[in-house]
Amino acid sequence: MTQICSRPAGISRASVRSTVKDAWRMRRAWWFTATSRTRARFARTFFGSFWLGLSNLLSITALALVYGTVFKVQDFSTYVVYLGIGLVVWNGIGAAIGSAPNLFEHNQTHVHNTNLNPIFYVLEEWAFQVQTFLQSFALVLLALSWFQHNLLFNLVVHGWLPLVNLFLFLLWAPMIVCLIGARYRDFYQLVPIVLQLVFLLSPILYRKDNLGAMAWTANLNPLYRILSPVRHSLMAGEVQWSVGFLLIALNLFGLWVALNWLNRERPHLPFLI
Repeated sequence: MTQICSRPAGISRASVRSTVKDAWRMRRAWWFTATSRTRARFARTFFGSFWLGLSNLLSITALALVYGTVFKVQDFSTYVVYLGIGLVVWNGIGAAIGSAPNLFEHNQTHVHNTNLNPIFYVLEEWAFQVQTFLQSFALVLLALSWFQHNLLFNLVVHGWLPLVNLFLFLLWAPMIVCLIGARYRDFYQLVPIVLQLVFLLSPILYRKDNLGAMAWTANLNPLYRILSPVRHSLMAGEVQWSVGFLLIALNLFGLWVALNWLNRERPHLPFLI
């Protein structure tokens, strides 16, 4: 009984550095399990993981035709690229945050019966979401290159910093969401509603200028602030360095906060789920 009580106390004092070391030590395991989930997802299908990109392309085609007509866009090719990149990035963000609230609940058996650092489950989900996003993003970008031929070049030369910020955000933001979701079950019901509202309020299907006097809302939208630099760098062929490095700093701070929070909640997780 003494050993059982002393272990949670030790765990609760774990530092961010020790958690990062645990994450690095288990890197092969969580990456492999995430890859296995991706393969199992499309087992016995003809197109396999290409369905990820194809589903996005079908959505982009339908939405571009509808909203291109509604907004009476003058340059349809530019609008398709604008909407396509915005939608595929948003789908990646929305999927990562939307699956986060019940992450520990899905891994309930392992949390209860093993002493594995919970960062493993966070990183496994992160790797799965990143793999899913990259497969979809690559196919969509290839298709959109028909309308803007320098997209792949811009991705390699100018897109790396916004993508780093995107991947960092997809790590710490869902981590905080899943920690809140473990303690408050109502959060699982709230997250999809908030995501839908944020999507409708974000300049994804329409340009920021279309918001008129409400354009300031986009600047306060954290999800759009992550999405916008990715789209800008690919379409304009330039990196917004000041924005990029500011987001790096904010993402690193968010990651530090999330890891500290995870360390504090680790002794309580088995009782919360």
